[in-house]
Amino acid sequence: MDAGSVNSASSLKEQSRCPLQEQFHQRRNSGENLDRFIPNRSAMDFDYAHFMLTEGTKGKENPAICSPSREAYRKQLAEALNMNRTRILAFKNKPPRPVELIPQEHSTTSAQQTKLAKPRRHIPQTSERTLDAPDLVDDYYLNLLDWGSSNVLAIALGSTVYLWDASDGSTSELVTVDEENGPVTSVNWAPDGRHIAIGLNNAEVQLWDSASNRQLRTLRGGHRSRVGSLAWNNHILTTGGMDGQIINNDVRVRDHIVETYRGHTQEVCGLKWSASGQQLASGGNDNLLHIWDRSMASSNSPTQWLHRLEEHTSAVKALAWCPFQGNLLATGGGGGDRCIKFWNTHTGACLNSVDTGSQVCALLWNKNERELLSSHGFTQNQLTLWKYPSMVKMAELTGHSSRVLFMAQSPDGCTVASAAADETLRFWNVFGAPEVAKPASKPIQEPFSHLNRIR
Repeated sequence: MDAGSVNSASSLKEQSRCPLQEQFHQRRNSGENLDRFIPNRSAMDFDYAHFMLTEGTKGKENPAICSPSREAYRKQLAEALNMNRTRILAFKNKPPRPVELIPQEHSTTSAQQTKLAKPRRHIPQTSERTLDAPDLVDDYYLNLLDWGSSNVLAIALGSTVYLWDASDGSTSELVTVDEENGPVTSVNWAPDGRHIAIGLNNAEVQLWDSASNRQLRTLRGGHRSRVGSLAWNNHILTTGGMDGQIINNDVRVRDHIVETYRGHTQEVCGLKWSASGQQLASGGNDNLLHIWDRSMASSNSPTQWLHRLEEHTSAVKALAWCPFQGNLLATGGGGGDRCIKFWNTHTGACLNSVDTGSQVCALLWNKNERELLSSHGFTQNQLTLWKYPSMVKMAELTGHSSRVLFMAQSPDGCTVASAAADETLRFWNVFGAPEVAKPASKPIQEPFSHLNRIR
């Protein structure tokens, strides 16, 4: 093969693996017609149709046999039996409504139940969009996907961080780190949706301004090995490393290390601050879950944990704080554990444990309903939607062919992005439409409120 053909082949391969390009799947059978109309034949009168096509036309086909008196008798009989219809395959009218044995005004209980019952939400079983994600690192302990408040999704593919704008579907490259420093091991948006932290394999953390595409600073000296987990708490960036250390970095000051947490003996693979910013949850490859409280912070010595929880029997990476109960935390264990556990972080009590049957890679709460979404590895590589607190399965979403390592949620809380080891990024409309805010009711004015009160 000549050099020209080799170059063209490689360029075709690069085109087919262009990051964050939408995949379009062709039909397996070109003759397949998915728009075929299937009529509702239950509404058609086939007995009458058969009569009109056979017996009903015999007299017209043989007019000599049919006498005038017999023809008159046939017409009268047809009218009596309602057979003088011109449309053969005619639709019947809707059946009459059933007669209510108990008048509706007397049935208050059933009326209240009907009013209170919510319409069941449709949960699409397939992803609404699939993007190509070549070179996505297949590593359970990393955190390579995040969706910022400005509706831009960041994903690390190898040594490059890409930004995908969900508002218009455009893709841009933020940074490609040097080979000796990469690959990228974690990404996390700051609350403002503009600044982003990038953890690297060389133990450093870079801060970038996505609006100006400019690097602001590099945080060094905190960790001795790769930084696989990140979590923002206002201007504090918390970093977790393979060295087991957790560090609070104040990104506003030169000496950025302001606090350390020491409790893990292996890699810290999960970090999440509570919504109040008061408690931090950390999970590690040592099967430990720690809850840290800001009130116990110490700048002189490592901060002591509030709770050290040892119930998981495998790495704890999946962490999710409940949006409607501040002290409720959901955690997921790796392949040797397979459980989702719920914790009261004030007391440290385990409230419930559910065996999912497979590796739990990520967890997300629905912001609008009491539901929890989990992503899994072997064997089904699925996303499972659970009703909380009953933990009844509401839906299982399949499509990924390898373990679903990372999940991120859109700012409105409706769409979920999942990235898997099959090098695809899928978007699921699993949490439905956001709740429409009810208009504020006008305050009821007291009678004569416009007049001055008499004291």
